Amino acid sequence: MIDFSLTEEQQALQELARKFAREEMAPKAAHHDETGEFPREIAKKAWELGLMNTHIPPECGGMGLGTLDGCIITEELAWGCTGIATAMEANALASAPVIVAGNEEQKKEFLGRLTSEPLFAAYAVTEPGAGSDVAGIRTKARKVGDEYVIDGSKAWITNGGVANWYFVLAYTDPEKKHKGMSGFIVPADTPGITVGKKEWNLGQRASDTRGLTFEEVKVPAKNLLGKEGDGFRIAMAAFDHTRPPVASGAVGLAQRAMDESIKYAKERKTFGMPIAAYQAISFMIADMAMQIEAGRHLVRLAAWAIDNGKRNTKYAAMAKAFCADMAMKVATDAVQVHGGYGYSHEYPVEKLMRDAKIYQIYEGTSQIQRLIVSKEIFER
Repeated sequence: MIDFSLTEEQQALQELARKFAREEMAPKAAHHDETGEFPREIAKKAWELGLMNTHIPPECGGMGLGTLDGCIITEELAWGCTGIATAMEANALASAPVIVAGNEEQKKEFLGRLTSEPLFAAYAVTEPGAGSDVAGIRTKARKVGDEYVIDGSKAWITNGGVANWYFVLAYTDPEKKHKGMSGFIVPADTPGITVGKKEWNLGQRASDTRGLTFEEVKVPAKNLLGKEGDGFRIAMAAFDHTRPPVASGAVGLAQRAMDESIKYAKERKTFGMPIAAYQAISFMIADMAMQIEAGRHLVRLAAWAIDNGKRNTKYAAMAKAFCADMAMKVATDAVQVHGGYGYSHEYPVEKLMRDAKIYQIYEGTSQIQRLIVSKEIFER
């Protein structure tokens, strides 16, 4: 039996997140976009309401919610502002490797930090010369006694300047390529870490994106996730958990763009009629609705699969690629519906269009997602 309805608990989560997005996030979105100020107070309120770190197990102080539950929440928060939502949701990406491969001590210490206080964590994998090509990273970790010494640089790290700890991917044996990578939990206050300037990006400016430099950074051997050589596998496994929520953020942005378009199309009149009465406009909005609904269900399929113990790599990549491209198209069309006003800073759709673009880039570009899907089709 197929049931597309949400449970009462999921409906309650959806309503809580929707109310928070509309009352706490949307009214302040323009301010954070214009100033780039990190939304610490908004995040603190979300943390107090239980809208952050929902995936962390109960034994570590979390709610232990499923990926589908997280997607429902993320879609609503993204409606309010994807920049603010990304700042809050980055914890999910950073903590996913710990949930996937951490031992009990690691989980209690580092996941427990996120649930005991409104703190942040960051996933530090990307480097200046290694984005989609993860095997191209140059950061290295060498074993010295009961410590690892890390040297290297990371780039475009979300929450880089506000994180309490980082998940860091580094080579422990470069000769083995991706099988020689290892993952480490690195406290942000460890000597030798230099945090770069905040990047001023096209969109999602509330998110704190920075470069990181590691110089002779000493990390206890107990902070190694799994064993040496497990890092690449752990980092990639995390994406099966995190790509559906990222895709749901794109759905939330697209929903906001369509809602703004519907509102404007009803109010704006030309030749004595609302522009919604013209097929040229109504068909654009109909296309938005179809694409959003398709994306939403693809996200929920990917989330449902992993929540039920099924391998969701293909569906997660499909959802990420489809929803990212869909959000960009819907946001662009929303600007078109608004005409000249859409190009103006006075209306929110220009921000939505800027915010949408990064969905096609971060957590694996749309092209990389297609590569994953094609491999899943032809190699399995």
